[in-house]
Amino acid sequence: MLSRAIASCANILQIPASWQNGLSNGCQVGEILGLYAAGYIVDRWGYKKTMIGALFAMACFIFIPFFAQNLQTLLAGEILQGIPWGVFQTMTTAYASEVAPVALRAYLTTYVNLCWVMGQLIASGVLRSFLTRTDLGNMAWRIPFAIQWMWPIPIMVGIFFAPESPWWLVRKGRIEDAKKVILRLTSKGVDEEFNADETVAMMVHTNAIEKSVAEGTSYVDCFRGVDGRRTEIASMTWIIQAFCGSSFMGYSTYFYENAGLASADSFDMSIGQFALGAVGTLLSWFAMLWFGRRTLYVAGLAIMCALLLIIGFVGLAPSENTGASWAIGSMLLIYTFIYDLTVGPVCYSLVAEMPSTRLKAKTVVLARNFYNIAGIINNVITPRMLNPTAWNWGAKSGFFWAGLCFICLTWTFFRLPEPKGRTYGELDVLFERKIPARKFKSTKLDIFRSDHLAIIESAGSQEKQAEAMDEKY
Repeated sequence: MLSRAIASCANILQIPASWQNGLSNGCQVGEILGLYAAGYIVDRWGYKKTMIGALFAMACFIFIPFFAQNLQTLLAGEILQGIPWGVFQTMTTAYASEVAPVALRAYLTTYVNLCWVMGQLIASGVLRSFLTRTDLGNMAWRIPFAIQWMWPIPIMVGIFFAPESPWWLVRKGRIEDAKKVILRLTSKGVDEEFNADETVAMMVHTNAIEKSVAEGTSYVDCFRGVDGRRTEIASMTWIIQAFCGSSFMGYSTYFYENAGLASADSFDMSIGQFALGAVGTLLSWFAMLWFGRRTLYVAGLAIMCALLLIIGFVGLAPSENTGASWAIGSMLLIYTFIYDLTVGPVCYSLVAEMPSTRLKAKTVVLARNFYNIAGIINNVITPRMLNPTAWNWGAKSGFFWAGLCFICLTWTFFRLPEPKGRTYGELDVLFERKIPARKFKSTKLDIFRSDHLAIIESAGSQEKQAEAMDEKY
């Protein structure tokens, strides 16, 4: 995270714009490689060993940018660091969704977004502290890299004592080990009626349902049959996070500088922006409890689309209008809050819940890589939109992002289902029966029928529909 922030602030070191893009995109190229590798490694070795290995690699790769003497070496370091970053991007979310109970699944997965925000906040604080340190020479940009060495070892220790995913153990046929993990994850005395054997039996039953629907566990299987729809939803959910205008919100500092604010003060505003994002993520936990994932996603995109239109219209004002720059920067702050209240954190919950448990790691990998590709596109076009020597759209870029955001909103309304309160077994049946996205919340079902497909719609007379089901089966 620190090296990404350094790449974005590379203008301080007078790095050409082409190399700034190269450094940013180099990270994402490495992440794409790491993501695909992680999909195979997790299936074979499990989440714990994969994460520990990635952290060890990260500690080793930090040496490259820290001792870099030229841009080529720095780029190589960014690419190699991107490989373990790719592992962290997806395996954390998938693991969180598999160890948390249904009631806590959304909170633990969206906490990943809060971790990203905290990382950006720490990175901005570190860089801000070195912004005016001319007495350190090259160490002013090397020290932020070195600070990354403080994280891998304590995190590795924590992971070593953490339990393996019980779902992964079930898929490997290690039923007794899965039961031990379930007991370890359950607080003693909290629920005397809790039965670990029943919980493991449910996991085995869910795994059997998924095997009956799709036997394979390769990347190709993610696009076949029922899993094709699940991969589409997971991928689009993450692509929307990139194409809803989120790359625009990182430029509030730019507009504050245009309004006459000093560079250091503008940098302080960006720190406040990340703090605002952290507050939004915390509030999203309560909002998901009240409204659900789908409602938050739809509402968030609608509000952000309106804010982007406002930014676009304000951008029609003359460039010397400092009031307009203040208004644009402030709109971007509000946009950041709405984004981190809705689309930002909720995305992590949805991506973790949409795939089948057998293909979860690989589906999340594919979804994140589509996001990374979208991020590369953003890194190329966004600076050109704002740069006076390129397209020079300025704040009028809001019209472009508002259009994309509206397309994302349309897809979300028709294709994004509501997984709130559903077990993985229930989601498997809903997808297998091709239930429309808008009916996921209202559909009643019974996954313990011998065919796993007994569905009862909540609308209309349930008794008559139940009788019709009995006659059919």
